[in-house]
Amino acid sequence: MHYDFKKQIRSFGYAWKGIRCVVGKEQNLNFHFIATVCVVVAGHFFHITRMEWIAVLLCIGMVIGAEMFNSAVERIVDLVSPQRHPLAGQIKDIAAGAVLVCALTAMIVGLIIFVPYLTRFFL
Repeated sequence: MHYDFKKQIRSFGYAWKGIRCVVGKEQNLNFHFIATVCVVVAGHFFHITRMEWIAVLLCIGMVIGAEMFNSAVERIVDLVSPQRHPLAGQIKDIAAGAVLVCALTAMIVGLIIFVPYLTRFFL
């Protein structure tokens, strides 16, 4: 079996192109990026542990990835159903709900990690 390195490099190029399609253009994704910066700054400020960094980074990746999947679902639904359709609306709502589940989970993980640091800092 022959491994096609050029094909692999092209696939990474397509992936970066996909990221550029949404960065700066999706309002919710921009919010998540701002939250990411705040969490990373707080992590550095409080010197969170390696395991806490792993949890934070997994949550960041989960939420941003979910938001990108949601953007892709919205675009594909708009492509196949440009007119309003109840099923198209449900599909978009389900995808948005998945992002919300991921974001709420990340928020809970963030609270578990940062509340003890905040408590020690302010008390």
